Amino acid sequence: MVSCCCKIPIFVFIFLLLVISSSICATHSSETGNSQANNQTFRPEEESKKLKLVRERLNKINKPALKTIQAINLICLTCRSPLFAFYCVLLRHQPAFDHPKLKGKKPLDPPESPNGHNRKGMAAEDFQMWMMSGESCPEGTIPIRRTTEGDMLRASSVASFGKKPTRLVRRDSTSDGHESQGFEKRLQLSANRVKHAVGYVSGDEYYGAKANINVWAPRVSNQYEFSLSQLWVISGSFGDDLNTIEAGWQVSPELYGDYYPRFFTYWTSDAYQATGCYNLLCSGFVQTNNRIAIGAAISPTSSYGGGQFDISLLVWKVNLVPPPNYYTNKMFTNL
Repeated sequence: MVSCCCKIPIFVFIFLLLVISSSICATHSSETGNSQANNQTFRPEEESKKLKLVRERLNKINKPALKTIQAINLICLTCRSPLFAFYCVLLRHQPAFDHPKLKGKKPLDPPESPNGHNRKGMAAEDFQMWMMSGESCPEGTIPIRRTTEGDMLRASSVASFGKKPTRLVRRDSTSDGHESQGFEKRLQLSANRVKHAVGYVSGDEYYGAKANINVWAPRVSNQYEFSLSQLWVISGSFGDDLNTIEAGWQVSPELYGDYYPRFFTYWTSDAYQATGCYNLLCSGFVQTNNRIAIGAAISPTSSYGGGQFDISLLVWKVNLVPPPNYYTNKMFTNL
């Protein structure tokens, strides 16, 4: 990560959520996973220890807020928790700067957009439900979805909260069969757990990617299933050195506690083992936009035979100081 006084250029990966708009055609991919919670005997000492770990983790995730936006859930007024909250956190206080390679650094100003990309004429950034409150975070802060004790208790463990299940990716990338050929073949997901459709390009040197993704609200049958559509930038093998930058929408009741499609990001530099997380649930991703909340519900959504709505995602690599919402390449091993 570069500081303001560094004169040596460094590559950074920039993520930008561009716009939500109507669309004629749809591209949709989804993943679903099933898991069952095991019956557990109540043990007061273990429960007390777990709650202590949960609260310690919450203290790290939920940074001090300059302002709190608490809005009514307009879609589910009868839900147990009709209010949801976002913290307006100072840029320099966000979780990203807890990362050892980012600690002590400052968010930097954005450079120009990539050639051929015109940000003018974009639709208003009011496609997320939290913006329906009419409030927004002031300049110099970013909106961060408040993580609750209930969010963490839905996870299988405190350590796994906010992370993808490693069981979804097999690391036997030395297979002699046709699965070793091409990206989709190398994506060796357990067929009985996950269904997926992938479109990809590979074999060249790339400095960015853009995707328009149709937004739907697919039904999942239980808390442990999920569905998503995403842009996925990867490098390395599916062994231990897989590097990814991911963004899109997902329906994940285990992570969010509801069935709404939500905007998300993810990253890893070691094939989903020790590094990375969803959204801002760990250090690493630097957000600078004060009007887009990662992890917030998206509205409206597409309907069969009706209106179609999509989000446009752009990830690019620049040899400049970081622009809006970025990862530094020092976090990765081969991206």
